[in-house]
Amino acid sequence: MIDDDELMIGIQGGDSQAFNTLVERHQQPLINFFFTNSRDRQFAEDLTQETLLRVYDQAWDYLPTGRFRGWMFRIARNLLIDNIRRRSHDALVRSVRGTGDENCVLAGLAEEIRSPQDEADQHEMAKLVDELLQDLPEEQRLTFTMHHFAELSLPEVAEIMQSSTATTKSRLRLAREKLREKLAARGVEG
Repeated sequence: MIDDDELMIGIQGGDSQAFNTLVERHQQPLINFFFTNSRDRQFAEDLTQETLLRVYDQAWDYLPTGRFRGWMFRIARNLLIDNIRRRSHDALVRSVRGTGDENCVLAGLAEEIRSPQDEADQHEMAKLVDELLQDLPEEQRLTFTMHHFAELSLPEVAEIMQSSTATTKSRLRLAREKLREKLAARGVEG
């Protein structure tokens, strides 16, 4: 399999298939990251497209050092922060915030077939966790979602968040503890 750095070198050389391969490889993790942090499917898809376009537009800036995912998710994180700030000033968005998308990304994670009761239980748990994630401090929520939903390693998350690996581990631990506490407070054993 061609690694991301080789694909970026291809893009720098004008290979459109290299970009298509990058899109196929990273589109879903980006959508998961944005959706988990915004609970808005269309917003997540729009930001994913914008991130991938910026990757393409900034390809000539990229140095192939084996850190593509960190570079790409730094672009994604910055877009997310900028867009959420912009949206938070929009009265219409504020009025509908919290309604969420019923097709939470967590509900789609399990690939096995489940009974209708298991499906309902999983959907309820996904909605609950999604809701509780929004209550976490931003740095903890972003660390948690990048690690668990975008499947980035802790060093990659640390690089994106511009913090040390120790700080990133601490944020992840705190996010997990807070989620467990919040779930326990609602009667869910974790």
